[in-house]
Amino acid sequence: MEFNANRVDDANAVISSTISAEVIEKNLDKVAKEAAKTMDIQGFRKGKVPVAVVKQRYADKLTEDAEGEALRAILADGLKELDIKNEDIVGEPTFSKYDKNDDGSIEFEVKVACKPNVDLGDYKALVPEVEDKAVNAEDVDARLEEMANSSAPLVKIARKRMVKDQDHALIDFEGFVDGVAFEGGKAEKYALHIGSNSFIPGFEEQVIGMKYEEQKDITVTFPAEYQSKDLAGKEAVFKVTLHEIQEKGKAEINDEFAAKMLPGEEGATVETLKAKLEEQMKNEAKGTYYRDELKPAYLDKLVETLNFALPASVVDQEINFTLNNKVRAMKEEEIKELQENESKVETMRDELREDAEKSVKATFIVDALAKAEGVEVNDQEVTQVIYYEAMQMGQNPQDVLKQYQDAGYLPAIKMSMIEDKVITKLLDEKLGK
Repeated sequence: MEFNANRVDDANAVISSTISAEVIEKNLDKVAKEAAKTMDIQGFRKGKVPVAVVKQRYADKLTEDAEGEALRAILADGLKELDIKNEDIVGEPTFSKYDKNDDGSIEFEVKVACKPNVDLGDYKALVPEVEDKAVNAEDVDARLEEMANSSAPLVKIARKRMVKDQDHALIDFEGFVDGVAFEGGKAEKYALHIGSNSFIPGFEEQVIGMKYEEQKDITVTFPAEYQSKDLAGKEAVFKVTLHEIQEKGKAEINDEFAAKMLPGEEGATVETLKAKLEEQMKNEAKGTYYRDELKPAYLDKLVETLNFALPASVVDQEINFTLNNKVRAMKEEEIKELQENESKVETMRDELREDAEKSVKATFIVDALAKAEGVEVNDQEVTQVIYYEAMQMGQNPQDVLKQYQDAGYLPAIKMSMIEDKVITKLLDEKLGK
């Protein structure tokens, strides 16, 4: 079957053709015969259904299959002629034209997006200069003091007084909604840090001023987005009893404390702990320096310097994604105005195009850098990062992973990790020179 297959540029191709009615009819007979072998229709033995009956009963579906088979055949031939392999295709080919004619033929045009050929050139020469971030002794001592204070035990205050902000109040509490106690709303001898905002908004503020052994009803309203739907947005009354007020004891910074902080370190001393802290703080400072300054600067330089074709459909997807996010943040009257004036939507798309092209370009550059540097991130590493972050936030890791999977976020997370890994590698090499 005749077709036209053309490369628009290195990342885009167009395949067009006219499928004759005869070809579609021939394919229709073929798919109908195949379907008849397995079809079960009342009044006929399985596998013995006449093709004519199958075609009559399932005409629309079989015609769709016949047309699809013809399209796939032409697409395969077109890709072969253009020497485009399946692994080089980005996303799904899209129809820019699909017209059914009165004679039963179909005229179509398909756009195919391909991975561009990214010539990185001397990419290492573009890596910015890297400073070695030092940490001074005063900062290390301050971090050590902070660690000691946070690990110090809570002790009962020497004299009785009322609760004030930043106290640790030892309380019993039980929560009720409409006079009925609810599950998870009760605790005894609970050490609540006033000012930590770890309880429902308004709770901690009402504990301030309570005296020893005082009993008090505290009324609060659960946030509308509260995790338990049974409690979300509802008013609750907590019966609270204050037993005592505690404060952090004095922390001793000695070798015993160091050994406690470094359980896997044999013969740990305060100096050992300080050395570990200094290394940790240097890595933190370097991470911030890389993330906030050097990585964006390096990527911007690569995007500005390297030139290659971009898959049009991928750029359009990026524009659509950004546009949708903007629309979600709009007021109702603004959305209505856009619906009534399509030219404004196109204007917005045009305004977003440059940034979209830069974003897509950066993605392909990072992919090329990763290949050049032999950097990979496997699915297990992605899962581990998601699990760790979920546990840090007190969330169920499996639930978070499923949410990300359902939302289609995993490829973006993986690409972000690859970007971080490969550019960190290049910056570390520069620092080592």
